[in-house]
Amino acid sequence: MLNDTLIRSLKPTGKPKKHFDGGGMFLFVTATGSKLWRMVYHFDKKEKLLSFGEYPSVSLKDARERREEAKRLLAQGIDPGAHKKAVIANRIAEQANSFKNIALEWHENQTEQFTARHREQVLFRLNAYLFPAFGSIAVSKLEPQDLLAVARAAEKRGLQVTPQLLVQLVGQILRYAIATGRAKHNIAADLRGALKPRRGQHRAVITEPGKIGPLMRAIDSYPGYFPLCCALRLAPLVFTRPTELCAAEWNEIDLEAKEWRIPAARMKMRRLHIVPLADQAVRILEELHPYSGGGKYLFPSVRTDDKHISTSAVLLALRRMGYDKNELCTHGFRGMASTLLNELGYNRDWIERQLAHDEKNAVRAAYNHAQYLPERRKMMQAWADFLYELRNNDEKIPESEAA
Repeated sequence: MLNDTLIRSLKPTGKPKKHFDGGGMFLFVTATGSKLWRMVYHFDKKEKLLSFGEYPSVSLKDARERREEAKRLLAQGIDPGAHKKAVIANRIAEQANSFKNIALEWHENQTEQFTARHREQVLFRLNAYLFPAFGSIAVSKLEPQDLLAVARAAEKRGLQVTPQLLVQLVGQILRYAIATGRAKHNIAADLRGALKPRRGQHRAVITEPGKIGPLMRAIDSYPGYFPLCCALRLAPLVFTRPTELCAAEWNEIDLEAKEWRIPAARMKMRRLHIVPLADQAVRILEELHPYSGGGKYLFPSVRTDDKHISTSAVLLALRRMGYDKNELCTHGFRGMASTLLNELGYNRDWIERQLAHDEKNAVRAAYNHAQYLPERRKMMQAWADFLYELRNNDEKIPESEAA
């Protein structure tokens, strides 16, 4: 029988040597002095060799426990060597099918329809919230409690990303894992009713006509960087999403046709969007063209023409004008147009189409970029006239002619 004192005293002799401990287990000392645990056993009338690791990383006590486990497997008619290989293979498979690996694979293959900004947001949420919690766990072994703990932590801390968004993201990834044969159950579905209902996000917006005139005048008199000033002046006239406005390119603009065609790749819903340009919008672009018309972007960054201004630059300009976060945000121009155009009696379908909101009917969505275009042209011109009337005369609130 071996003991630790004897094992530590064993020195290399220039020849490999076996030191037996019983039950078929022995310490194999190599010619160079490495001490390796081995076990000889018989299975199906064949002699086989099983390795337990190297001393002292695997102690004498650990080696004996592994020997006894091997003997238990043999008593059950299981080959310990084959069992060890199966365990290793299963561990490798679990690592390959970890939540992190599957999520990154999903992000690479299944989010091509997302905008670049949306893809970045998704990757940030994965890295910041989900991977640290259970990224290394195999998707097949995830439990609802794993996800609930992350969601509850986000809920408790009041994080910008909502718990519901995290659950929704995990649900998308697990649906992909199920479809590709790496998981059998979507734990996100088990959390229904476990979280507080998501509150609708309030975006600060000005809808009182008496406040719109001062806003329009403040925008006109803003003394900042000229392309930024033009972006501010254009924002209420086109009411696109801030990211769509700031990244506008000259090759999308047709001043003669009075149209701005935003390609599908830049739209949230990944569909071409046509923005009719009112006369006032065309004049702003004509003023801007000598400044940036030779480049790619309408509103190039102050530092380089290779990049466009950021949405935060537009937001900061609004703050410098005196509009705080509770009064107006960059999305507020969309809310302003939606609210007042509805109040003025315009067809809701025209308004929704101009806002580029999602079309639930997939067949209809594929062809709706030009839907109601003649009517939207008239509406956009009337809207611009309405805003400029308010800018020029707060007392007079014009009545728009809605078809």
